[in-house]
Amino acid sequence: MLDTLSCLERFITAIRVHADLSVRRVSFGDPAYVYVRNRFNDTLAETVTCAQDGGFITSWGYRLGTIDDIEAAAAQLAFLLAATPAPRV
Repeated sequence: MLDTLSCLERFITAIRVHADLSVRRVSFGDPAYVYVRNRFNDTLAETVTCAQDGGFITSWGYRLGTIDDIEAAAAQLAFLLAATPAPRV
């Protein structure tokens, strides 16, 4: 069984690379989720869960990516929330 909380923790770490995004809430309920918003626009926000198959899913059912590439899933959410791309290192 997939540890979805651990996956969400790694997703939060990847989100924090994007300066325009802010993690506002984390819930450890069933299902566990993270609520992320654009720092400059309260209406640009999304709730993301981690499914048992390893997919990161938005509240409206959009699949951002999988645990195989968490940084890409976070980048996809940043794109959807109109955040500035993270700097390449």
